[in-house]
Amino acid sequence: MNSYEIAIITIIAFAVFAWFYEKKNRKKRQLRFIQKYKIPKPIMDRFKEKYQKLSTEEASLVNKALMDYFYLCNMANGKMVSMPSRVVDDLWHEFLLFSSVYASFCKKAFGRFLHHIPDEAMPSKKSNNEGMKRAWQLICQKERINPKFPEKMPLLFAIDSMLNIDNGIKYSLTKTFPYSNTDTSNSTSSCAGGAGCGGFYVGDYADSSHGGFGDSGSSGDSGCGGASCGSGCGGGCGGS
Repeated sequence: MNSYEIAIITIIAFAVFAWFYEKKNRKKRQLRFIQKYKIPKPIMDRFKEKYQKLSTEEASLVNKALMDYFYLCNMANGKMVSMPSRVVDDLWHEFLLFSSVYASFCKKAFGRFLHHIPDEAMPSKKSNNEGMKRAWQLICQKERINPKFPEKMPLLFAIDSMLNIDNGIKYSLTKTFPYSNTDTSNSTSSCAGGAGCGGFYVGDYADSSHGGFGDSGSSGDSGCGGASCGSGCGGGCGGS
């Protein structure tokens, strides 16, 4: 091997190393951005009109739970993650309606657009269940909770009960996944019963022809387009 070939191999190796290094650092920057993000006041004001009984501190807790969910979406690397909470999903709906703000957030948080899929548009119940299991595993990892023998409920799974949300999705701690023992006594939608509320994927960054929403053509899944999901259920992310 001559010096020219050695130089070419060295350059290629350095380029590959630099690419992986930048990819790793980009993900770290995205996760830091998500964890620190505060949803703008006009969006929170609209949300609080629907949930008037929530205090400012409780509404901030919902903001944190939604950022936890977006954190999971980033960590899932394109795999389905279901939405465990009704109140958090409702805040996501309000966020979607402010399309330019949401699109800007997605670009910084994921590098592309995060689509919302309602429960009824999910490919199958199996996909939803797998998405809920993934949500449980990832949030337990984030909060340093043993996913098989949890001593407490993660915020994203606990918040509907904590805030006493009407028709909220309530979970019980068990020796298996907590959503396998969902309390459906105060919930009437298909989100209850342990199946979760829907799923998500991250498609190519949407352009103006889609109004900032919908499928941009990179996936067979369809986005929610910021629309309501009827009973207030469902939604998620996937693909980077």
